[in-house]
Amino acid sequence: MSAKSAKRNPHPTMAETADIHELYEQSVQNVENEIEFLQTTFKSLTGRTAYLFREDFCGTASASCQWVRQGQDYQAIGVDIDPSVLEWGRAHRVGKLPAEDQARVSLIESDVMDVETPKVDIMVAFNFSYFIFDTRDKVRAYFERAYNATKDDGVFFCDLFGGPEAQEETREKTKHKKQGFTYIWHQAEFHPVTNYIRCHIHFRFKDGSKIKKAFTYEWRLWSAPELRELLLEAGFRKATVYWEGEDEDGDGNGEFTPNERGEADLAWIAYIVAEK
Repeated sequence: MSAKSAKRNPHPTMAETADIHELYEQSVQNVENEIEFLQTTFKSLTGRTAYLFREDFCGTASASCQWVRQGQDYQAIGVDIDPSVLEWGRAHRVGKLPAEDQARVSLIESDVMDVETPKVDIMVAFNFSYFIFDTRDKVRAYFERAYNATKDDGVFFCDLFGGPEAQEETREKTKHKKQGFTYIWHQAEFHPVTNYIRCHIHFRFKDGSKIKKAFTYEWRLWSAPELRELLLEAGFRKATVYWEGEDEDGDGNGEFTPNERGEADLAWIAYIVAEK
């Protein structure tokens, strides 16, 4: 045995044994609250319950799995172009559902601009994934597909982020002490002339190990008025921003309601709800 191999730590680091998809979901997703918001908002707008759900850029399909947990009448369609993440979702999310629930989740490997599915009650594009469309024409074309993919009283939901800090090259760290890791959102590059933004997600663990660039995104940072205008141009009759309320400390409380003005926060996340 060489001196070099003798010094090698026989125990793998936390970074070496971690699953980036699990880490991502623990850091940025709360599908229980998300599905509750979708269903409550849909009922308030249409007066009925939504049963058929489509999740574009679905990734691990956690939202689709949460959707069918509502009961035997609920069906979900997840669309993503990445076969590896879909396979992970089938094994670790869909595969963990009861058999009768698994049968009501359909995952499709496809470009969202090409896929054809039955018309749905609710369609979503979350985690800012549609920001990959970097021109007005591309975004409008995608919104037109969303319009055509929903039923006559269907509703399309998308999220967005903004505020002055969204245009900075910066890092934001969030500690998850219970899980033993730190989530790092890294805005690595921003171009004010084009609103091009390149972001990374890194993870650092309590044993000192790291996963750098677990995920990388290259987007155009779209604004709320731009997106609302494009949704109307695509055919939707109404596009409303749902803004997050504040708790007593001034932090976000997870409750989103219609707001025509918003607040001049340094950084914010909101939903846009588009009605046919």
